[in-house]
Amino acid sequence: MSTTNAVTFWDGVYAARPAAADPQPNVRLTETITGLPPGDALDLGCGDGGDALWLAGQGWQVTATDLSAVAVERLAALARSRGLGDRVITVRHDLHESFPQGVFDLICAHYLHTPFDLDRATVLRSAAHALRPGGRLLVVDHGSAAPWSWNQDPGARYPSPHEVAAGIDLDPATWAVEQAATPRRIATGPGGRTAEVIDHVLLIRRTA
Repeated sequence: MSTTNAVTFWDGVYAARPAAADPQPNVRLTETITGLPPGDALDLGCGDGGDALWLAGQGWQVTATDLSAVAVERLAALARSRGLGDRVITVRHDLHESFPQGVFDLICAHYLHTPFDLDRATVLRSAAHALRPGGRLLVVDHGSAAPWSWNQDPGARYPSPHEVAAGIDLDPATWAVEQAATPRRIATGPGGRTAEVIDHVLLIRRTA
């Protein structure tokens, strides 16, 4: 599917709902990153911006990117309103075509799923290469579909964290898998609906 269709789809997803006034960070981010010294972070697929705002509030310098201009413009406005405009840089970026420039201490990709063409392994490999030594790549994927998810394909398959790591195909002499887990949590969706979901969590550290 074309990039134009993907942009139209994701702009429509965000435009169809009110701008989030207080987006919350993903729990897998807060439980993994809390305690790490702040540095430069890259948020791939920033969405409503809960992760980027939380990181900035913890002292990180954040580059937040998304395919949707609606998403990044809303996040930029929200960051400014919270006095975090100097810590959150937003940029609309198509990861199918290129990868943001820079080197980072943390790169996070939460639920980087799309019905459109995206070579995730290449994107995540580029992310690993954009880490400074000692930096971490946190990949959190869906391990199941919530009832309100846009993807209700009953035949959908969710690769395990180890499968995702194998697909990225990094040299173990330079990158180490620190965590590969499949925890469960209670998620809250539109209208306050709740459901148990599975996350696939992969944490990779650049060691050299």
